[in-house]
Amino acid sequence: MRTKKFAVLAAGMALTFALAACGGGGAGSAKAGETAGAKGGTIGVAMPTQTSERWIADGKAVKKGLEADGYKVDLQYAGDDIPVQSQQIDQMITKGVKLLIIASIDGKALSSQLQAAADAHIPVIAYDRLIRDSKNVDFYVTFDNEKVGDQQATSLLVGLGLLKADGSKGTAKGPFNVELFAGSLDDNNASFFWKGAIAKLQPFIDDGTIVVKSKQTKIEQAATLQWKQETAQKRMEDLLTSAYSDGSKVDGVLSPYDGISRGIITALKNDGYGTTAKPMPPISGQDSEIASVKLIADGVQFASIFKDTRKLAAQAITSSKAILEGKTPVANDTKSYDNGVKVVPSFLLKSDIVYKDNIKSLLVDSGYYTAAEVASGQAAS
Repeated sequence: MRTKKFAVLAAGMALTFALAACGGGGAGSAKAGETAGAKGGTIGVAMPTQTSERWIADGKAVKKGLEADGYKVDLQYAGDDIPVQSQQIDQMITKGVKLLIIASIDGKALSSQLQAAADAHIPVIAYDRLIRDSKNVDFYVTFDNEKVGDQQATSLLVGLGLLKADGSKGTAKGPFNVELFAGSLDDNNASFFWKGAIAKLQPFIDDGTIVVKSKQTKIEQAATLQWKQETAQKRMEDLLTSAYSDGSKVDGVLSPYDGISRGIITALKNDGYGTTAKPMPPISGQDSEIASVKLIADGVQFASIFKDTRKLAAQAITSSKAILEGKTPVANDTKSYDNGVKVVPSFLLKSDIVYKDNIKSLLVDSGYYTAAEVASGQAAS
């Protein structure tokens, strides 16, 4: 992202380090204690892709923060290719990194790599995406993903007029035709987003205020493989053909990610939406990518969820430091994230809903974007 963002991150990390309360005893396994005194070694950071600006920002922020604290960093992006990410992590283990921070592409595809890490006494932090089916995950840093789903649904309900931004009841009556999109099923977060969103929407579906005209109400039907924009666009086009050829209109769309939202918007625009006669329906999102923030500012996309990745990176660094010093990283959730083998101790961060009227307060005033970037829809390098 930008230099000033990293300056804010560095200051935030210093405060986080000062406030973090760390007990003794390692990260729940012997290998954490065996890495004590490892400062100055190399930490492997495996990120999924550079096609999303948020992962670029995450990688840069984690790398810069760790280097500021005296570590070397091997940062790798896998291009959303599962075998490539597996190979990258294998190489990091072979090179003898002291700790791994992994944002997985497929949360079920890394069991052998994590076992190799355990055999080499290398602790593992799952970053924003839970790694499943392995006992060798020491810690998890993420946002409250079920709450993120709740916020996505809330923003849609606000856009429909069924709720006000403060959460109180709106004046709209419905019924409204709404279509549902989910994330990629190989990403554990997708199910949390879906669970939170559907729990919020279900009462409105049950009483007929919201109608899913396509009848595609299962996560398997709504899933978007690898969160791809073009996949979402194609599905939205198919829904318009199959369920709306009778002249009825789409009144709202639940989307779990800004890239998916932009695909949905393209399909709707191609079908004539976005005019006075056929307004663009409210569409949710996530990650507050700059292209979508501009769409929100322009009144095209209705909302997005802001997950401040500077805070996530800072927390990953704080947790890494604790583990490498043979201490227990601070967890604020020890019950929610069962990866199929163990409940992974976690630190959950809070997220915010971005609407047109709070772009400045949430994103510009915090230094995440500049006003010029919002206006142009492009982040400065």
